[in-house]
Amino acid sequence: MLDGANVMIVAIRRRRAATIAVLAAMAMVVLDAGVVNIALPTIANSLGVSAARSIHVVSAYQLALLVGLLPCAHAAERFGYRRLFLLGVATFGGASLLCSLTPTLPLLVAARFLQGLGGAGIMSLGIPLLRLALGTDLLGKAIGWNALTVALCSAAGPAVGGLLLSELSWQWIFIVNLPIGMAAFLAGFFVPADTPTSSSIDLSSMALYASAAALLVVAADLATWWPPLAACFAMIGVACFARLVSREKPKHAPLIPFDLLAMTQFRLSVMASIFCFTAQAAGIVALTIYLQLGLGRSAASTAMVMIAWPLAVAVASTIASKAADRHPTGSLCAVGGATLAVGLGAAAFWPIDESVLPLAGCTMICGIGFGLFQVPNNRNLFLAAPPERSAAAGGMQATARLAGQTMGALLVATLLSLASATLAPRIALGMGAMFALAAGIVSMRGAFPTADIGSIQFSNRAEEGTS
Repeated sequence: MLDGANVMIVAIRRRRAATIAVLAAMAMVVLDAGVVNIALPTIANSLGVSAARSIHVVSAYQLALLVGLLPCAHAAERFGYRRLFLLGVATFGGASLLCSLTPTLPLLVAARFLQGLGGAGIMSLGIPLLRLALGTDLLGKAIGWNALTVALCSAAGPAVGGLLLSELSWQWIFIVNLPIGMAAFLAGFFVPADTPTSSSIDLSSMALYASAAALLVVAADLATWWPPLAACFAMIGVACFARLVSREKPKHAPLIPFDLLAMTQFRLSVMASIFCFTAQAAGIVALTIYLQLGLGRSAASTAMVMIAWPLAVAVASTIASKAADRHPTGSLCAVGGATLAVGLGAAAFWPIDESVLPLAGCTMICGIGFGLFQVPNNRNLFLAAPPERSAAAGGMQATARLAGQTMGALLVATLLSLASATLAPRIALGMGAMFALAAGIVSMRGAFPTADIGSIQFSNRAEEGTS
């Protein structure tokens, strides 16, 4: 009996260590993004470059994430989740050190691209690793913990960045990643080892995917000021994507998970996630621009208004995680999408006088809606996928998030080129509300009535049998 108790204690400790590894790595990636955004003006002054050029520090990282998410998930199924996760943490930490040592902007941009590839390995495998370490029974809680970690770190990012920059040089915003990365790397060895499905990967397909993603993102960025070149890049990108589809669709476990997208529940959850993150990004970017450029508020005042969003997400995610065990997830997603739409719509039409407190209330409503939607929708997505395809599901979920965020940011940028800094953000907020409503409707159509795992597995098998 004692031996059995000791085995149980060891197992619990290993699960805790594995959970800490994943959540610490996610916290490192999210904090880094928030801190670097705040530090851009300081970096630009230190390196003697314009503010416009300093944006490449962020765009290179985002591009690397988009290029790396699905290939990292694809490689993980071939070489093992734990190996790719540890490689991602080591790459992110090593690139952080390089970022702190680079004396010029081009080298910093290159180091940030490498850092983004490491971040892709972490973000695409976070929830699959939690599923591997904790089991499917605790997956709902694990998704809630992950959402809570992301929300709290998103809220803390600007404050941590401001504190570091007030006392230290900008290089320290990258150096602080090293102890967190080391702790996550060491704890990562407690994640259970999994059995890879194959020993080879398709490098040609990875190259086609990376080319298509990069060309389409660059085309979208160029569309407003150099349309002919943007159209050329877009056509080449579409051609690369078409070639990729023809190569991958017949495969049993393709780079783009067509096998998972053939499942109605998974496909609609991905669509809903894209819509929701489009609404989120459009709301955050539009509100930030509206407060500073439209209303003339300071950066500090803007931060005080916007911090209500991630803090509300943290609270709502905890509630949604528990509610998803007892209530239909479709209803929770519908309520979350509707609440997010109400917050964005109120921000778009609320008359502003001297006080911006009403906007702080709107951002809090947005955060509550986003938290209520995202946890049950992610739960639907991951439970729809078979355990052996968890990495592919993680890569697709992270890609949907990044695609939505990119679409939302591009929406605001396009509107700003057509209207004033006072009118364009309000239009973007209204359009974001429509995306939020669409997310709730789509998710409700494809959600499971309950989070019962047995019915989900039966649904998967039945759909595979008819395909």
